[in-house]
Amino acid sequence: MTPQETDLLDPDKIQVNLETRIIGGKVLVYDSTSSTQTVAAEYAKNAANDGMVIFAERQTAGKGRGGNQWQSGRADSILCSIVLTENRLPIELLSLACAVAVAEAIGKPARIKWPNDIMLNGRKVAGILLETKPNGACIVGIGINCHQRADSFAAELQPTATSIDIETKSVTDRTSLARRLLISLDEWLELATQTSEKVIEQWRSLSVQLGHRVKLIYNGRQFAGNCIGVDPEKGLILQLDTGGIRMFDAAHSTIVR
Repeated sequence: MTPQETDLLDPDKIQVNLETRIIGGKVLVYDSTSSTQTVAAEYAKNAANDGMVIFAERQTAGKGRGGNQWQSGRADSILCSIVLTENRLPIELLSLACAVAVAEAIGKPARIKWPNDIMLNGRKVAGILLETKPNGACIVGIGINCHQRADSFAAELQPTATSIDIETKSVTDRTSLARRLLISLDEWLELATQTSEKVIEQWRSLSVQLGHRVKLIYNGRQFAGNCIGVDPEKGLILQLDTGGIRMFDAAHSTIVR
C-alpha cells in the first residue's frame, strides 16, 4: 500500500492536551474540503476557538499567497489552518515566528525564504499564508509537502518544488510531524509575545536571503539590494543598490529572486 493509504491523520494523536498549550487544544481533521482557510474563517467568528487547528487530507481549492492555488493530492501533505482570535503580535512578527516554527518542525536542513516559504536543499517544501479578518482574528495556513514524488508536481513546479520524502529518501510520519508542528508553533508564538529578539535571531540563522542580494516588487515598483536583516513590525530590510536602507512589509512585497 502507498504511504497515502496508510498514513491518514489521527486527530487524537495530533491534539495537544496540556493545559499550558493554546495551539492544538482543539483539532479537526476533514477528509476533504475546499480550503482549510475557508473552514477556519467560520470558526474564527467565535473568540472561544482561539488556537483551534483545521486539517484536511485533501483540498479542492487550496489557497496560496497572492491568490495562487496550493496544489496537493490526497493525504500527501500537511494541510492545516490555525485560528488565532486573540493574536496580539504584529503581523510581521507573527509571520516570522510561524516560519521559524515550521522550519523547526520539519528539521534540518530546512531554511526560510522570506516571507513565507520553507526550503529544503534549495527547493520549496512548505508555504505559509496569513489572513486577517474584520473581527481582528488571524488565520495561519500551512502547507507542507510530505509524500510527493518528483512527478507529483506540475511541470512548471518540478524545478523548484520538493517534498520531505524526496529530500530525506524516507517516508514521513505525517501525524508525528503534525504534532511537532503544533507544539513548535505554540512555543514560538508564546516566545514572540515575550520578546521579538529570539525569534529574529533564529530567523537570521535559518534565512537563505540574509547577506544576499534580493530583488522584489513592492506596490508595483521593483527594488534590489542586499538583505541585511528583518524588522518585527516593518518586514525585510534591504541596503538598496541605489543607496539607503529601506524596509518592506510582506503583505505588499513579492520576491523576484
